[in-house]
Amino acid sequence: MTDGAHTRTNSDLAHGERLFVPWWDWPVPLIGAGLLAAQVQLAFPDVPLWLPYALLLPLAAALLLALGRVRVALTADADESQLWVGDAHLPLRYVAAVDEVPKEDKRRALGPELDPAAFCVHRPWVRTMVRVHLDDPRDPTPYWLISTRHPARLAALLREGAGLGHPDGTGAAE
Repeated sequence: MTDGAHTRTNSDLAHGERLFVPWWDWPVPLIGAGLLAAQVQLAFPDVPLWLPYALLLPLAAALLLALGRVRVALTADADESQLWVGDAHLPLRYVAAVDEVPKEDKRRALGPELDPAAFCVHRPWVRTMVRVHLDDPRDPTPYWLISTRHPARLAALLREGAGLGHPDGTGAAE
């Protein structure tokens, strides 16, 4: 590893979560893969009995694991704090406002209110989101809309890191 490589440590991680698929959402895709394997076995009787199951069940599990690879992290570096969503990152100096999107408003935020230029990372199994409004004249993206299981905590940390006050205008975050 070179001296210039940036490695993230737990000391500079203010918030971190992986948007994995919960265990209770796994049975339906796995049962579907098992049924598809049974259909392949019936359609091709010369194929060994175990082969479709050995291929399709691990493939379904790998797909579910891949869907949960997205990581939401907030780093608090000494020089500059950043919001990371997957491979994309946003320096907090460009954050103008932060809104929590509760599960009741998620459909509207992803539907009629969604700006086509917005950066959106949505996972349907995560019920709440955070909308991060940007103030960067060089970036056409008006806001980031990201799924998170801890919207209040992430929004408070983003406001604090960006030097914004409480949403009700009572001053800096405590």
